[in-house]
Amino acid sequence: MPTLSFLTTCHFDHGALGLLQKSLDRLGLKRPLIATDKGIAAAGILDTVKAAMTDGGSAAVFDETPGNPTEAAVMKALNLYQSEGCDGVIALGGGSAMDLGKTVALLAVSGGPLAQYDPLTGGNKLVKGIAPVIAIPTTSGTGSEVSLGMVIVLDDGRKMTFGNPKFIPTIAVCDPDLTLGLPPMLTAATGMDAITHCIEAVLTPTINPPADGVGLDGLWRGWRYLPRAVRHGDDKEARWQMMMASTEGAHAFTKGLGSVHAMSHAIGRREDLKLHHGTLNAVILPAVLRFNAPHCEEKYDRLRAAMGLEFHADVAEAIEKMNEYIGMPSGLKAMGVSEDMIDDFVPHALADLAHRTNPVQPTAEDYKALFMAAM
Repeated sequence: MPTLSFLTTCHFDHGALGLLQKSLDRLGLKRPLIATDKGIAAAGILDTVKAAMTDGGSAAVFDETPGNPTEAAVMKALNLYQSEGCDGVIALGGGSAMDLGKTVALLAVSGGPLAQYDPLTGGNKLVKGIAPVIAIPTTSGTGSEVSLGMVIVLDDGRKMTFGNPKFIPTIAVCDPDLTLGLPPMLTAATGMDAITHCIEAVLTPTINPPADGVGLDGLWRGWRYLPRAVRHGDDKEARWQMMMASTEGAHAFTKGLGSVHAMSHAIGRREDLKLHHGTLNAVILPAVLRFNAPHCEEKYDRLRAAMGLEFHADVAEAIEKMNEYIGMPSGLKAMGVSEDMIDDFVPHALADLAHRTNPVQPTAEDYKALFMAAM
C-alpha cells in the first residue's frame, strides 16, 4: 500500500531568510547549534544567517563538516551541542552540513551508537525522536532540507543511508539568494545531483504518483535552468528554479533512489578519493540509464517529455552532452578512480539502501560492468 508523505514546512523565495527568527520562535528554540562548514563561514553566509537571528552573535557554531560527513564529525558536533546546552539545530550548507546537523539532532534525543539506526537491520524501531531542525540550504542539489534521509560515513568505513520520516527537518528556509555567486563547477555538480534525484525517483518501482509528478516537474526545471545557473551565477531566476528542482527532487525520492546512488555512495565513502557526490552521480548516471532502459520504457518517454527531447531520443546520451556542456568530468577515471578499485566498490553498492529500489536489481557482475562503463 503506498504511503504518501510531504511533511516539511518550507519557506521558499528570495529573502526567505528573513523568516528565520520567526521559525526559531515558533519552535521555541533559544539555543540552537548551527551546523555548517568552513566554506560557508569564509563566504560570509554564516554571518548573514547570524544577522537574521535575534541572538545570532552568541550562537554555538560547529563549522567542521567534511565534504562527506563522517561519524567522527557528528560526534564532535554532538559534544558541542551538549556542552553548550543546545535545544535544536540550524543545519546550514549543502547536503553534507544538513545531513550532519540532522544526525546530531537524532543522537541528541535518541542516543547512540549511530550504526544501530541502520534501516536495513530494523534500526528505525529504535528511533525515539530527534531535536527540532531548521534546514537552510546554500546549494541546489541534495534537497536534504525536506528529505527523510541522511548519509554518513561510519567509523567502520561504510557509507550508510539512514531513512525515517522522523528525520525530516521541521522547517526549511529555502532562500535562493544564498546561492547567488556559487562557483560554476559546484553549481554544475549540485545541479546534476538534483537532476539525478528526480530521474531515479521517477524510475523506482515504488508506487507514488504524486512523487512521480513532483520528480518530473523538478526535472523540467533543472534541465532547463542548470546551464543558465552555471553560466550566470547571479541569475536570480535560474537560482530560484534550481533550488526548487533540488527541493522537488528530495520530495520525489521519498519513493527511493537507485543504482546511481548505490554506486556513488560506494565510491564516496573512500577517504583517499574525497570525491563530490553530485559529480559522481552525474558521471555514473548515463551507464545506469542504459542498464535500466529495457525495464521501464514507458517511464523513459515521460523523462524525454520533461527534458524536451525528441521521441525515442537516447536519454543517456542527452545526459552525457549536458555533462560535457556544464564541465563535468568525462568519467570516473578522470576523477582518479582506477579499475583495480572496482572490486572494493561492488559489495558496498550491493549493500546500499538505494540498490533495493532500482528498477531491476543488478548482480555483482552487473555492478562491475556498470563501474567499468562509467570509467
